[in-house]
Amino acid sequence: MNGHVMHFHVLTLFPEMVSQGLSESILGRAAQRGCIELETVNIRDYTENRHKKVDDYPYGGGAGMLMQAQPVFDACAAVKERIAARRSGEGRADREAAKEALATEVPATEPPAKEASAKGVPYGAQPPVRVVYVTPQGEVFSQRMAEELAAEEDLIFLCGHYEGIDERVLEEVVTDYVSIGDYVLTGGELPAMVMIDAISRMVPGVLKNEESAETESFQDGLLEYPQYTRPEIWHGRQVPSILLSGDHAKVGKWRLEQSEERTRQRRPDLYEAYSRKDRAVSWLSKDRLSHMDMLEPIRRGQADVIRAEEGGVLLHDRPSGVWMLSASDADMGERLLSEIPRGEKELLFAVHQDFLVESIDRRFHRNRVNVCRQAVYTRKTPPAPDGGFMVRPLTARDADAVYENYHTVHSREYLLGRIGAGAMFGIDGPEGLAAFAGVHEEGSMGMLEVLPAFRRRGMGEALEAWLISWMLKKGWVPYCQIFDGNGPSLGLQKKLGLKLASGRLYWIS
Repeated sequence: MNGHVMHFHVLTLFPEMVSQGLSESILGRAAQRGCIELETVNIRDYTENRHKKVDDYPYGGGAGMLMQAQPVFDACAAVKERIAARRSGEGRADREAAKEALATEVPATEPPAKEASAKGVPYGAQPPVRVVYVTPQGEVFSQRMAEELAAEEDLIFLCGHYEGIDERVLEEVVTDYVSIGDYVLTGGELPAMVMIDAISRMVPGVLKNEESAETESFQDGLLEYPQYTRPEIWHGRQVPSILLSGDHAKVGKWRLEQSEERTRQRRPDLYEAYSRKDRAVSWLSKDRLSHMDMLEPIRRGQADVIRAEEGGVLLHDRPSGVWMLSASDADMGERLLSEIPRGEKELLFAVHQDFLVESIDRRFHRNRVNVCRQAVYTRKTPPAPDGGFMVRPLTARDADAVYENYHTVHSREYLLGRIGAGAMFGIDGPEGLAAFAGVHEEGSMGMLEVLPAFRRRGMGEALEAWLISWMLKKGWVPYCQIFDGNGPSLGLQKKLGLKLASGRLYWIS
C-alpha cells in the first residue's frame, strides 16, 4: 500500500451510480491497491422524515423542488466525524512508530498531554476537510485545480438534485463551489465523478507509469502532442520519421514544437498564458539569484503569470496569495500594480525594487515593510554537515511547541497548515522538540528556530542542510530569505554554500 491514500466521500441521492461508475478500469484497480478509497453516502439515510423525503417546495414559489438543509447537514457531519476518528487513529499509530524509532536514535520522552490551546485550536488538531459542491455557479474545474485538490487527504463532494439545495446549509458546510462547464446536468454525480477521475490521476501509484500524469494534455499549459503506434503506415499515412529515428533529444524537441503549434491553433487562450510564462522566465532569468523567489513558483506550477513584458513581471502565487513583482523602472511598476484588484482585504506583496514600496502604500494602503536578502543553493548535491541529528517530519501534535516558540512571526493556523502539508521538520531533544524548520507556502525555506537550550550545537545547520536535500530530491531549487541585518543567519547561508543575491526583497503587508 502506498504512503499517500486519497479518500473521496460523495454525498448523493444515488450512491450506486457513483460507486459503480468509479469501480472499473484504472480507478477500480487503484482502489484495490489502496491508493484511493471511495465512500458513497446516501443523503436519504440522514433525513428525519419517516417517508425518507429530502426535498420540499421553495419559499417564494417557483418550479421544482429543493433539497432540504437538515439531511445534507447531518450526512456531512457524520462523514466528518468518521474522518476525524480515522485521522486520530492514524495519528496515534504514527506517534507510536516514531517513538519506537527515536528510542534507538535520540533519547526522548513524550511531552505531557495538553488540553485545548489557549488560541482555540485543539492540541493535535487536523486541517479542516474541504467540501466541494458541484454547481454550474462555481469556479470552472481545471488541471491546476485537480493538482491542488490531489494534495488533500480527504475530499467531500456534495451532489445536488432537483432545483438545488437550501442555501443555508451550503453557507454552513461548503468550502469550494466548482463547475465542470457552462451547462446544466440533472444532478451532481457525473461532475463529481469527472473530478474524482482527474484528481485520482495525480495521486501517486494510481497510474502505472508515474510520468504519464505529468506529460499529457494541459501539462505546462500546452495541449498534448500527436501520438502514433503500429502499423508504421496506415491508410497511406506514414508515422513521422523523427519518431523512428531513436534520437530522444530530437523526438523531445519535435514533441514540444507540435504541442506549441497545436495549442496555438486550437486553444489560443492557453497559448497566450503559455507565452506569458515563457516571457516571464526569460526576463527573470537575467538575474536568477535575485528572482529565484519568482522563478521557482512558475517552475513548480503554483504561480499565475498575470503580466510579463520586457521590463517587468507580475505573478500571483496561488498557495500563499502573494503578489510578486519585479520592474525595471517606476513606470513599469505602476503598470504592473494596476493589474492587481484593490478589493481584496488581505493583500501581501513581495517586490524587488524599493520604488515599488511607496506605490503600494499609495494604492493599497499597505506600509508594513520587511527588508530581506535572498540566498540560493545552486549546487546539485546537498551539503553534509556533521552532528548526526535525526530529523523527522512534524505532526499536528507538535503544533503547540512550534507556535509557542514562533507565534510572533506566523499564526498558529499557518504553522498548523504547513505541518499538515508535510512541509515542516524537527529535531528532538531529551524532553521534546528542540529545533524546527520548514518550507513556506510560496516555496522558500524558513521558520528555522532552535530553542535556547539547544543552540550552538549545530542543529540549525543540520536542519537547513536536511531541508536542502529534501528539496533537491523533489527537483526544486532551495532558496531562503533572511531579514536584512541578521548576521548569524547570513553566516549560516554562506557556510552551507548558498549564494546571496545582490539586491533586496521587500515583503509588504
